Amino acid sequence: MLRLQALRSRLRFRPSPPQVLLLGFIFIILAGAHLLSRPISIAEGGAISYIDALFMSASATCVTGLTVLTTGIHFSTFGQIVIIVLAQIGGLGFMTMATLFALLFRKRISFRERLVLQESLNYGSTEGVVRMIRKVLLYALVIELTGAVLLSSYFMLEMPVGQALYFGLFHSISFFNNAGFDLFSQFPDRASSLIHYVEDPFVNIVSMLLIFFGGIGFIVISELISFPKQRKFSLHSKVVLSMTGLLTVFGALVLFALEFSNPQTLQPLNGTGKALGALFQSVTARSAGLSTIDPGMLREVSQFFLVLLMFIGAGPGSTGGGIRVTTFAILIGAMVAMIRGREDVVLFRYRIAKRQIHQAIMFAMLAFFIICVGTMLLSITESGSFLSILFEVTSAYCTVGMSTGLTGHVSDPGKLILIALMFIGRLGPVTLAFALNTKSRKELYRFPEGKITIG
Repeated sequence: MLRLQALRSRLRFRPSPPQVLLLGFIFIILAGAHLLSRPISIAEGGAISYIDALFMSASATCVTGLTVLTTGIHFSTFGQIVIIVLAQIGGLGFMTMATLFALLFRKRISFRERLVLQESLNYGSTEGVVRMIRKVLLYALVIELTGAVLLSSYFMLEMPVGQALYFGLFHSISFFNNAGFDLFSQFPDRASSLIHYVEDPFVNIVSMLLIFFGGIGFIVISELISFPKQRKFSLHSKVVLSMTGLLTVFGALVLFALEFSNPQTLQPLNGTGKALGALFQSVTARSAGLSTIDPGMLREVSQFFLVLLMFIGAGPGSTGGGIRVTTFAILIGAMVAMIRGREDVVLFRYRIAKRQIHQAIMFAMLAFFIICVGTMLLSITESGSFLSILFEVTSAYCTVGMSTGLTGHVSDPGKLILIALMFIGRLGPVTLAFALNTKSRKELYRFPEGKITIG
């Protein structure tokens, strides 16, 4: 009897929080691919392969924005809605959306579900996580609706009211979730993304604000809203906001200097257009994937600089990707401390724990390793230049979505490589490792300490 109970307990599969996230994302991607491959999702007279539908579904769910098909041309309105719903689910997290329905139906959130929510949001503890989910949903709704109203009112000046409302809502959701999908290719006289609006201050500013709020993370948004009352920020918010500001300004200045005389990018624009063009690429490169300048027309040095910005990415717990600005800040802090001969890494007069320093190094090295492997594999399947392949791989893994044009022409094996990169980048390599590791054991002993020469 005892053996039978032991066997039943072994056969009973109780997924851990990382496994729930892994299986949930796989299910959503496959469900999205099934819907996108149906005739109802395809534009009249068109046809798409399942691998292309799978790629688009993975890109939307992982809020990347890389495309092998043109969203506004190859998909019907139903297909476009499927894509933006996938981006909304992927941006907020499928567990967040599941919690929304649970709250609507007054269902109790179990402790196990709270653990999954904590994992999906990168939240510090299970305490207050449901309250945080309510804030996430409220903030997302308010920001997206505000963006939709602003964009729709502007689009009404150049298109019918119904289309303007649809475009405003679609692009507000896409921009806030850093998904990078757009519908402007429907117009025969316009390029995709926001290239048509490169000199338009209104569209640029609204879009950058949506990208900014989506990229700093919901914890920081919550503290920004409560700041007038509490008059203080946590260390996390200080680091995210300061690094986001510094990287945005520094990136804009570098891109402005590199592209100022480029006749295919900034040179033909007026003064405002040059400033907006450089600033927008700096903002979008770390998370959103939109562009007001064709990345393929940038100088190679500018493309490589964007690779660095994409690698750094957005804030933790946000809709963006990359190694995260907090990881980058800790790495910079560790380097400065080492150069100055100090043992502690200090940010805003707070000492950073050794464990977090080790985690930052691990995240950065894992990302670097995965991007290197992805670049090598894609170099085997594709015939593009090394820099363009590195650009696409970094964009896929860091869930950015910027492209020099290579993604639209990749082979089927190349598409599978990019799908895997987007999936790992969105889920996180550490979460993926924990999900695949079914056995964990505590170390019963430690090896003696050894010394090696470094440098």
